[in-house]
Amino acid sequence: MPHILIVEDETIIRSALRRLLERNQYQVSEAGSVQEAQERFSIPSFDLIVSDLRLPGAPGTELIKLGQGKPVLIMTSYASLRSAVDSMKMGAVDYIAKPFDHDEMLQAVARILRDRQNLQSVPAERPAKPGIADKNAVDNSNGEIGIIGSCPPMLDMYSKIRKVAPTDSNVLIQGESGTGKELVARALHNLSRRAKAPMISVNCAAIPESLIESELFGHEKGAFTGASAGRAGLVEAADGGTLFLDEIGELPLEAQARLLRVLQEGEIRRVGSVQSQKVDVRLIAATHRDLKSLAKVGQFREDLYYRLHVIALKLPALRERGADVNEIAHAFLARQSARVGRTDLTFAPDAERAISHYSWPGNVRELENAVERAVILCESPEISAELLGIDIELSDLQDDDFIGLAPQQSIVNGNTSLDPTEDLSLEDYFQHFVLEHQDHMTETELARKLGVSRKCLWERRQRLGIPRRKTGVPSEG
Repeated sequence: MPHILIVEDETIIRSALRRLLERNQYQVSEAGSVQEAQERFSIPSFDLIVSDLRLPGAPGTELIKLGQGKPVLIMTSYASLRSAVDSMKMGAVDYIAKPFDHDEMLQAVARILRDRQNLQSVPAERPAKPGIADKNAVDNSNGEIGIIGSCPPMLDMYSKIRKVAPTDSNVLIQGESGTGKELVARALHNLSRRAKAPMISVNCAAIPESLIESELFGHEKGAFTGASAGRAGLVEAADGGTLFLDEIGELPLEAQARLLRVLQEGEIRRVGSVQSQKVDVRLIAATHRDLKSLAKVGQFREDLYYRLHVIALKLPALRERGADVNEIAHAFLARQSARVGRTDLTFAPDAERAISHYSWPGNVRELENAVERAVILCESPEISAELLGIDIELSDLQDDDFIGLAPQQSIVNGNTSLDPTEDLSLEDYFQHFVLEHQDHMTETELARKLGVSRKCLWERRQRLGIPRRKTGVPSEG
């Protein structure tokens, strides 16, 4: 059972946190100050230290040094980005702003303890011979992978990365656009024996088809119109290191043939040259397309597909990552706040709900863009769901996510005509609720009661064929 030390000078908060952790199967000790903690306990003996930042006598960050490498989670009632960043720079594993909710604290504690356990198990998964990969493995206090998230699919991904990184095997990373495939490629490179050599990243979809061979493999002077001088390609530039080809499914067949030669023979031939030269390159490729299906219809070389598919890693979509979504959103908020010099920004409760339940078709990239836009435009300390530009469809929500929507509850004037025992789908309930109340409620009131935006309400009306009735409902201006 993990043993956690709480250092907090406010007795009520300390007692409440102790009860919360003990109910969740943690052994807990407590102290009101750093000095009291030193006098009563051997601080390095704990698995985790949770401490307030501002304490009588010495600040909570003193426990980072006293813990001798044990993780320290800093709490701060000031919710100050600057103080949080300073704590992280001093070696705190994470921070949490007070007042925090119970789930937030429990998730943070579980993640930190899990990361620590994973980090301790890493040496057994690596070759006994020390090398560059071992050196780079402990550089990141959040774990050597450098990717945010602790849902089961991502933990499985981290395990595979650790096993694959020290090898020279080709890797194919699959996943929807915006899921962070380049982050996985970067982790594979950083944990490999090639970490001190370059990693060259190429988006195959961003280079015109007429130029892709020249860009990748180089060309000789006069090889084509405009080739006034010889030039090395990106594969050559990656010699000794890693070549990351993003969206490899967009690579033309002619370029695929040249790439296959690199993988089979370890050599390249520049466009317009009759001579080949050896290269030592590890290839990591990524795609959101089904290469096997493309190979069956002749749009991708089957022999290249099997060369790439030595190791396949599948990144989950953001909507499949559970609580990771909010964790990633908070990391983006901290980053973007620092860029614009804001220290007061937080997500409003409706934004937290929207982030959790929105399907994020654009994945992590869409989330990052939404947070960046909201931070730039936000004029108050709280970022709303509307500012994030999120419209949650009813189908994205669970029954208990609606605000006052359970059929057996009173919704308007203490009454609805729904049968409390009737088993309704969300679609049925939406239609029933709108038809019953649209004569005496504005669109804004309807949307608020349903817990959705007006835009979402309008779109659902169109889909279900429920036009807005012309009634005596007051205008919304």
